Amino acid sequence: MVETPAHKRAKAKAAGKGGSKEVRVGQKRVDALTASKKRVTEVERSGNMESLKAAARRLKATRAPQKVLQVPNQDMPKAKEAMKSEKVKGTVKNMSETRKWSV
Repeated sequence: MVETPAHKRAKAKAAGKGGSKEVRVGQKRVDALTASKKRVTEVERSGNMESLKAAARRLKATRAPQKVLQVPNQDMPKAKEAMKSEKVKGTVKNMSETRKWSV
């Protein structure tokens, strides 16, 4: 499936200067890892609960202390529930980064 421009922008912004995009973690890939390797970000735009849970599992597989799941504003409650159900502690934020929820 082709990435949308919004998805690409979100990954680039999350990785920051000197960070990496599409980083392999074991058998999986996460969308962005900062240069300091302290924050890992997964962008999930589908709104599908199974996809959100899969993104949460990818975050859980990393050793980064800060885990961020970035979703569209209307999917924030579902993303928070997905993180809780997968027992992942981190942050859920919207695509424009104006709202953040700790899980």
